[in-house]
Amino acid sequence: MSVPSKPIPEGEPSSDVAFTPSVKRIQQERGSRTQYARMEKTHGWQTTVTPRLAAFIAERDSLYFATASADGQPYVQHRGGPPGFLRVVDEHTLAFADYVGNKQYITTGNLAENDRAFLFLMDYANRTRIKMWGRAEVVTDTAMTARLMPAGYAARPEQTIVFHLAAWDSNCQQHIPQLVPAEAVAERIAQLEARIKELESQLAKMSPASGSGSV
Repeated sequence: MSVPSKPIPEGEPSSDVAFTPSVKRIQQERGSRTQYARMEKTHGWQTTVTPRLAAFIAERDSLYFATASADGQPYVQHRGGPPGFLRVVDEHTLAFADYVGNKQYITTGNLAENDRAFLFLMDYANRTRIKMWGRAEVVTDTAMTARLMPAGYAARPEQTIVFHLAAWDSNCQQHIPQLVPAEAVAERIAQLEARIKELESQLAKMSPASGSGSV
């Protein structure tokens, strides 16, 4: 049985997609409800892809994609590709080409019966994370998948995942380890090694000729 997403009632804060009555009760018990209530007065989290969010998405080469079965069993899948493999279709929609994998089809099966979905985007180098709530669907339009497939990327596309954004929020940097991509480290090391060779060459030219006797 399909379990479609329930839209947030008109006039309610967008953060209600995550702040359920149970969540709000615990916030009240533990002293954080007041600060989030103030946030809700401005209608909660943002609900569209802003230019800042679009720029962040364009730099990502990895994401975590969460779904759940009809009875609520959660599943998180990693997806990656060249920077920008996750595309902004419009201010409410994202999409990416889904490559052939181990053929377990857990995400695909979950979305067939429960379209609620969640994207978690990490930028470890700058210690930034974005959380995105919405609903998702599997699209088997080969032309659409071909358009979304990163040029020259060594993977075989199978379908498209389309994500319809409901709300998004960013987290603080606390506890995020700062990790730098290996490619960036290798490039920096190569630059430093080239600079060392250049300086060694300059130093050799400045040194007295070897083997010259004293006068």
